[in-house]
Amino acid sequence: MRALKQGRGPLFEPLQLPCGLTLGNRIAKSAMSDSLGDGTGHPTAAQMRLYQRWAEGGLALSIIGEVQLTSGYAENPGNLVLNEASDLEPFRKLALHGSENGTGLWLQLGHAGALAYAPTSSPRGPSAFDLQGLRCAEITLTELGRLPSQYATTARLAQQVGFGGVQIHAAHGFLLSQFLSPLFNRRRDAYGGEIAHRMRILLEVIEATRVAVGPAFPIAVKLNSSDELEGGFDEDDALDVVAALDRSSIDLIDISGGTYFPGAKSASDRAGRGPYFLEFAKRARAVTAKPLMLTGGFKTRGQAEDAVTCGAIDMVGLARALVLEPSLPNLWKEDQKSEPSFPRFPDAPEGGITAWYTMRLAAIGVDYDPPDSSGLEQAVRDYAERDKHRTKVWLTHFANEAAGSS
Repeated sequence: MRALKQGRGPLFEPLQLPCGLTLGNRIAKSAMSDSLGDGTGHPTAAQMRLYQRWAEGGLALSIIGEVQLTSGYAENPGNLVLNEASDLEPFRKLALHGSENGTGLWLQLGHAGALAYAPTSSPRGPSAFDLQGLRCAEITLTELGRLPSQYATTARLAQQVGFGGVQIHAAHGFLLSQFLSPLFNRRRDAYGGEIAHRMRILLEVIEATRVAVGPAFPIAVKLNSSDELEGGFDEDDALDVVAALDRSSIDLIDISGGTYFPGAKSASDRAGRGPYFLEFAKRARAVTAKPLMLTGGFKTRGQAEDAVTCGAIDMVGLARALVLEPSLPNLWKEDQKSEPSFPRFPDAPEGGITAWYTMRLAAIGVDYDPPDSSGLEQAVRDYAERDKHRTKVWLTHFANEAAGSS
């Protein structure tokens, strides 16, 4: 690590990625499903303003979560969809606004697989399941064979319209993460069994994406340290994947953990005040020279500085902290605020905390900063009503698009 500049601290040193791009500091807005698309897969004015505000706040890197390759396997009807049928002009505007102030605005490329939003999808995973809360068909070899080129196409379009990079989502129980996990992946072909086979599709996606965008365009991977479920993807498997990623052409590994398997708690809802996966990051550092980013549990500037200073990671991924205070990097740099005030919701219903933070994102996108503890119940109702409306829009739009192309 380069020598620190006096008065700025470790978080405000630049970071050069293997592709040659230099990020201005060590603070990233990690990918979240902001659910601010218009229901047709296109960005909205509120989404553009949200990412502009984060750019104004001093981030080096901002990642838009859950950008879909196609309409068939979205995580939410507010997801963006970027492919050759998309209207590229709104994406250009989003890229322009979100990359102000030298911020890198990247798209996280997603495919929800078995966890696709059922009202708009026919969920498919590595293996078929018929469980309460998890019903999906098995993805066929033909479908699997098309997957790398779909990732590559979306990445190429992202580059074309002005986004600064892409992140391949292989965490949190979505499709590529499902392939890595023996809980989801019970295949007996070349994509199942030992971890070398379970990571095969991820490596094929990376290779196709690199060919599409060339050597100078950043590609990151978001990877679970573990599923945090008995019998799932564990830390030893994760280290094997990290070692394989070290041999690949990617530029950044974003470490996270947990999965949305029915009944499992997401990592972001856990208790505790420290970074969740820092000990795993230290193990990962021993098997890769790739830059490491860590997402999950950072609540204070001191925690972030310590993680970078000790050498375990190169970048800090913040999510909910930046929902509470969009200008947090600038405030940290100016020594004005050590941590945001996190609200407590002791009796929140399942999904309630996620709904509260998501609706707060919508408010920030129209330049309204609500009180930190306002309206959990109202947020849950608003979130459900918005999804209900956008589901109708989604089904109508993509049915018409399919009819128009047939």
